[in-house]
Amino acid sequence: MSSELERHALVWLTAAGWDAAIAAARPEHASALTQWRQHDWPAVVRRHDSDAAAMAYAVCLGVPLPPDAAGIKVRIPLRVASSHIARTSPPLELRSTLTTAGAWRDELTSLCDAAPGLRVFGSLAMQTLTGLPYVSPTSDVDLLFHPTSRQQLAEIMALLARHADSLPLDGEVVFPGGAAVSWKEWRMAITHPAKVMVKELRSVRLADTESLLAMLEAA
Repeated sequence: MSSELERHALVWLTAAGWDAAIAAARPEHASALTQWRQHDWPAVVRRHDSDAAAMAYAVCLGVPLPPDAAGIKVRIPLRVASSHIARTSPPLELRSTLTTAGAWRDELTSLCDAAPGLRVFGSLAMQTLTGLPYVSPTSDVDLLFHPTSRQQLAEIMALLARHADSLPLDGEVVFPGGAAVSWKEWRMAITHPAKVMVKELRSVRLADTESLLAMLEAA
C-alpha cells in the first residue's frame, strides 16, 4: 500500500495504528493525537525518514496542527506500519475546499472551472478536513497538479501565473513517479534555465528541467 502513496496523500489509521502512534509520541503531542483519533481525521504523507525502512515502517506521516496564538505551527511526525493503515486518499480536490475558502472563494471557483484537476494541501486543505482554524491572513493556497503533457503543463503554469495576481498561490507540479517541483521555481527555471529542487517520497535532489519534461513524454 505505501508504495502507491505520494507526498501529501491522506492516510486514516486503524485503532491499533492510533494506539501505536500515541504510545510512540512525545507527551505534549498525545492530546492532539487523541483528538485526531476521536474525530477520525487523516494524517498526511511526508518524506520518508532515512532510517524508517530499516525499522520496518511502511510510511512516514505528519499531523499538522493549527497555528497557535503566536502563529507557531507544529507538525507531529508519525511512522506507521502498513497493517495500521485503514484507508488512503489523494489530496483533496480544490473544489471541495470552496465552502471554507472565505474571501478566496470566487477566485478559486474560477480557477477550478479552468483547471478542474487541481488538488490542494496545506492550511486550506486541513481547515476543510477538520474545521479547525488553519487559514490566516498570511496563509498560501498550496496547489498540486499532475500534468500529462508538455502542453498541459504550459497551459496550467500560465493559468496559475494569471491567478497569482489576486491569490496567494503556492504549491507543486508533480511529474510521473511523484517527482515534485515548486511551480514558482519551475516558472523561473523555464524563463532562466537552471536546475530545480525535486522532492520525492524518499529523497530530495536537483534536476534539469529537460529531464523532468522527458518524464511526461515517456509516461
